[in-house]
Amino acid sequence: QVELVESGGGLVQSGGSLRLSCAVSGLLFSTYTMAWFRQAPGKEREFVTAISWNGPRTYYADSVKGRFTISRNNPKNTVYLQMNSLKPEDTAVYYCAADRARDTVIRSTWSLYDYWGQGTQVTVSS
Repeated sequence: QVELVESGGGLVQSGGSLRLSCAVSGLLFSTYTMAWFRQAPGKEREFVTAISWNGPRTYYADSVKGRFTISRNNPKNTVYLQMNSLKPEDTAVYYCAADRARDTVIRSTWSLYDYWGQGTQVTVSS
């Protein structure tokens, strides 16, 4: 059974930092591209960042570039999202996702990901 479990969300003031973790089990983690998406109330789920299974290569949405960093620890089956200089518009539920397609493409479309976590709430106060 595949499980993705996010943690590390919470309430933080504008300009602050948070580090999200996503612990993965039930799949061969090192062969999956991992991503973070987020969804604010009343809005579509949007791509935040992803890290490829090989390389690894990373890709960021323009809205978080220079502020967020994705990383992965394959022996620990965990992907991380370091979020700095947080803004109120970063407030959302953050989800990690896994893509089993072992190719060179990093996907930013949520429906193309195979497995999802339950999400963790991040709230940034102004």
